[in-house]
Amino acid sequence: MITLKQIEKYYTNKFIKTWVLRGITMDVSEGEFLTIMGPSGAGKSTLLHIMGMLDTATGGEYIFLEEPVHRFSERRRTALHQQNVGFIFQAYHLIDDLNVYENVETPLQYKKVKAPERKKTVEQILERFNLSEKAKLFPHQLSGGEQQLTGIARALVINPKLLLADEPTGNLNSQMGKEIMDLLKQLNKDGMTIIQVTHDEQKAAYGNRIIHLLDGFIEREEK
Repeated sequence: MITLKQIEKYYTNKFIKTWVLRGITMDVSEGEFLTIMGPSGAGKSTLLHIMGMLDTATGGEYIFLEEPVHRFSERRRTALHQQNVGFIFQAYHLIDDLNVYENVETPLQYKKVKAPERKKTVEQILERFNLSEKAKLFPHQLSGGEQQLTGIARALVINPKLLLADEPTGNLNSQMGKEIMDLLKQLNKDGMTIIQVTHDEQKAAYGNRIIHLLDGFIEREEK
């Protein structure tokens, strides 16, 4: 599904080059559940954003579903993302002036799903996450856990081919966190490709392969 070849990411400030990722070469197979681990500043979230087509590499090649993403315009990358990728953000990234229902509905609008089907799909997923009674509330009216659940529902509503999760249970209590991880494991068993970033060894074990990053490099890999 994904092939990365010598992916690099750096930022320049006058004469100073700050490296975030260096020489990242890896493959992700369809149906895999991959975990990315590493200390703060290792480049985990940046790598996830590049794979999700929300950021671009400074150098290297990115192939997604046999498409050369590194050659695409921003518009074409965005379209590819909207059709195939669900993203659970650590910091929620909900749209402040949309309520819960509208936030969850947005990815379906991007996919041009017709209104009756959108309504049915959104209502089903809100019920699945016990958010039906919160449907008309806005992000600032929700607890951190409720915002996180809304973000997870939004990521899953299109039944994406690829689900990217940046600390997906970081703002949930331990019981809810376990339920979400069990759900991700079941989705993976049903065929969804999942890549998660986590600091938690217990949650990392849900994946079938772990890549450890350190200072922007792949330090090691374990299965």
